[in-house]
Amino acid sequence: MLAGGILGMMVAMGFGRFAFTPILPLMQRDLGINHGLAGELASLNYMGYLAGALICAVWPRILRSTVVNLTALTVCISTTLLMGLTHSPHWWGILRLLAGIASAMLFVVIAIEVSESLVRSRHSRWSSVLYGGIGLGIAVSGLCVPLLDRWGGWSLAWVGMGSISVVVALTGIVVAGKRRGSIAVPHGTPHPPGSLTGITRLAFAYFLEGVGYIVSATFLVTMIAHTPGLETFAPLSWVVVGLAAAPSTIIWQNLAGRTSVKAALTAAYLLQAGGLLLSIDAHTVFRAGAGAVIFGGTFLGIVSLAMGEGGRRCGAEGRRAAAILTACFGAGQVVGPLVAGKLADSWGGFTLPLLLASVLVALGGLLVATDKGFSAAAPLR
Repeated sequence: MLAGGILGMMVAMGFGRFAFTPILPLMQRDLGINHGLAGELASLNYMGYLAGALICAVWPRILRSTVVNLTALTVCISTTLLMGLTHSPHWWGILRLLAGIASAMLFVVIAIEVSESLVRSRHSRWSSVLYGGIGLGIAVSGLCVPLLDRWGGWSLAWVGMGSISVVVALTGIVVAGKRRGSIAVPHGTPHPPGSLTGITRLAFAYFLEGVGYIVSATFLVTMIAHTPGLETFAPLSWVVVGLAAAPSTIIWQNLAGRTSVKAALTAAYLLQAGGLLLSIDAHTVFRAGAGAVIFGGTFLGIVSLAMGEGGRRCGAEGRRAAAILTACFGAGQVVGPLVAGKLADSWGGFTLPLLLASVLVALGGLLVATDKGFSAAAPLR
């Protein structure tokens, strides 16, 4: 089940959502689109992500529908492929919006199903590994997009990533199906009572993370591609992000086990804020690479720890809590690229967007550090 979930995260998030980042510079090169339009397309995707998360929060039972989940998977794959078959910004926007809805629903259902499966099989300590699938997807897209670009430019890059998504998705379905039947599930596993009121501060901190991290998640490759002397490093930077992200969830989980979830989550926020500041003046491969490592090494750690903490606090309301946290994260992502793209066009670069992003992420870390709900939550196992 876990292996299938990892492959599912690769498709839903690593490809369906984040393939846009390494392909964006190619679209700007070949089609001349500006940062403003790029930010609008990204915001539409994240607006869809927010909508999908809200659907899951309002109707959590929908997550148990096989038809709905398979439809979301099909939409996620087909919208990626179709991005390369049109030159219309109007259709790009519609496709990115639909992709966002589908990816949010897939993210929530995969996170919940795998987490519950691991709890039932007494392997909950492995839950953070699931989110490493997003990092693997990012690394694969970072490796494949430059190759696809050489063969057919930005268009083939989209079509190629859509085709790769089909293969990975089918493999994930087969693997998850086989593992589902092999797990011994004890019946009558009780869920501790829970309430959604205990995640308010955590949710707002997660919103701020959504606003801040998405600036790099959307524009990192573009920023490096537009830096003199770093053009050749630009596509590799996304591979660096993915390779740093893939094991990061395990690292942060272990750190949380040795210290506390609050300490680890606060450290991840503050480290990411510092990495965003470092990226402002990244005119060398070393600085750009360091910024990519810090970004990749923190954002999934924050996701896994925040989602896990929300589930622990809310007990029987865990499914709705996961959807609410994802919705808050999605709301932040709608704001981030839209504002960052407009500011980048107005100010002639990403210095101001990165500075603002760093401040917001640091503020999120402060909220986590002062959140008393951690002391009342169950200890990390």
